[in-house]
Amino acid sequence: MLAPDRLAALDSFLIDLNRASAEVIAPLFRADHGLEDKGTAIWFDPVTAADKGAEAAIRKLITEHYPDHGVIGEEYGEDRPDAEFVWVLDPVDGTRAFIAGLPVWTTLIGLRHEGRPVLGSIGQPYIGELYIGHAGGSRLIARGTEKVLKVRACPKLTDAIIATTDPEGCFSGAELGAWTQVRAAAKLARLGCDAYAYAMVAAGTMDMVIEAGLKSWDIESAIPLIEGAGGLVTNWRGNPVGQQGGQIVIAGDRACLDEALVALRRSAN
Repeated sequence: MLAPDRLAALDSFLIDLNRASAEVIAPLFRADHGLEDKGTAIWFDPVTAADKGAEAAIRKLITEHYPDHGVIGEEYGEDRPDAEFVWVLDPVDGTRAFIAGLPVWTTLIGLRHEGRPVLGSIGQPYIGELYIGHAGGSRLIARGTEKVLKVRACPKLTDAIIATTDPEGCFSGAELGAWTQVRAAAKLARLGCDAYAYAMVAAGTMDMVIEAGLKSWDIESAIPLIEGAGGLVTNWRGNPVGQQGGQIVIAGDRACLDEALVALRRSAN
């Protein structure tokens, strides 16, 4: 368990990390962002100067202020991944949205302590929002104000607003069938919001996000944020996620999650 004063210092530093990454990313959004394709002939996997530059800026600050901390990042790999504290980074989650000029990409920064996610943020600097959370609670910092974040009650899947990024591209055949079943039961589904949808669950405007094929940097920052707002993050079997990626469900209400898991468990890894 982290002492409150130490957690407060790391929380403040997390805000600094978001500020540093935003300074790199902002001039490249809807501008010449240096697009490269790191995928294959059949799979487009974009990366930009914003992804690389922002992660480099974050790593530089961590090295300067916490040289004993480890780092795991999408762009530059692992450095001391078994350290007591490890930062987990996705500098531009939603690069496809970024290159399309859509402001639903985010910067994801999470912190593990002794292997457990304890602090995390989802930042959208173009619209001036930083969602940040830990066991003591979650909050939105936006336009000079702070607001406590709390998930909303939604015990019935039929009343739920749900999301996923790309059903056709991210789900296998069995997974797509499970998503289709949950989608048929829900009130409304939104696509293509990437991790910004996670923040909306914490903010109480959406109820559930269902994803598959995630890496640790895609999800770890969201775990303390969602839990600090009163929500849940599990795999498709309903078990804790920890450092794993893979098949993930983020939900604001346990009863709604349990309804969705009836379908999702059939396709769980």
